[in-house]
Amino acid sequence: MNELFSSLLFSLSVTGPICLLLMLGFFLRRTQMMNEGFIDGASKLVFNITLPVLLFTSIVSADFSQMASPALILYGIAATLVVYVLLEGLATRLTGEKALRGILVQGAFRANMAIVGLAYVHNAYGSQGVAAMAFYVACLTILFNILAVITLGRSLNSGKPVRPGTIMLGIIKNPLIIGIVAALPVALSDWSMPEVVMKAGQSLAQMTLPLALLCTGASLNLKSGRESSGLLPAIALLRLIMVPGVITLGAWGVGFNGAELTMLFLVNASPTAAASYVMVRAMGGNAVLAANIIAVTTLGSLLTTSLGVTLLGALSGF
Repeated sequence: MNELFSSLLFSLSVTGPICLLLMLGFFLRRTQMMNEGFIDGASKLVFNITLPVLLFTSIVSADFSQMASPALILYGIAATLVVYVLLEGLATRLTGEKALRGILVQGAFRANMAIVGLAYVHNAYGSQGVAAMAFYVACLTILFNILAVITLGRSLNSGKPVRPGTIMLGIIKNPLIIGIVAALPVALSDWSMPEVVMKAGQSLAQMTLPLALLCTGASLNLKSGRESSGLLPAIALLRLIMVPGVITLGAWGVGFNGAELTMLFLVNASPTAAASYVMVRAMGGNAVLAANIIAVTTLGSLLTTSLGVTLLGALSGF
């Protein structure tokens, strides 16, 4: 009983601060202390500057012996590909409307690892946890972008082939990828960054997760329009329970355990990425469905993540 209670307290320490920041962002938006212009500008600042800097400084100052093992990264890539293929098959059974299938698949597999997932890891294991999972998140971010372009291209472009150049350009220009790739030569060499640069970078990095979560909370809107496809409950169930459950159980089955298994669960239990809405809207898809997937999974993730971490802690400890 004491182990279960300790696990529950640990899970609340992981999700509680995130819940409070989301609620504060929601409140500030309703009181107009955060308006649309501020949210848009701050979101761009996070994505283009502070989050890449956070990943850069985490990797540069990381102990590589503590980073996620190559085996975990390879497992995450393989598991995501398997889940993606299964979702593509399931989508044809859940809806006969082709234009909705890509939105369903993307909403179910594309986790918000870089913001909410890393926030979960940071609350649980601190900056060393973020450094440990930074390269894992980078690799999965690349994969998510590729798979999102493919599934939405097939669904919303009437079967037109997706050009490899478009995918590669998106990867090369992704600020998160740039931040991580830039950090690797520094981290792998004896050269150290000037102290003034590192201090400035760390100041920017410390802004990232609070500002990103405030903007996420301010952007939540379940009244953005009537969502009539009926797919929202199924997509939320897949994103919050089925996908992270399958990936985590699979990892446990092949031998991962302890903190490594918990961090794997935390990043995969995060809600649908906000970038999914941008892509769907830009490609002329059902933007209302895409927005509501993000809102429902963001709120639901607080509960399912708490339950998952409690269960993991009770079964195997941290």
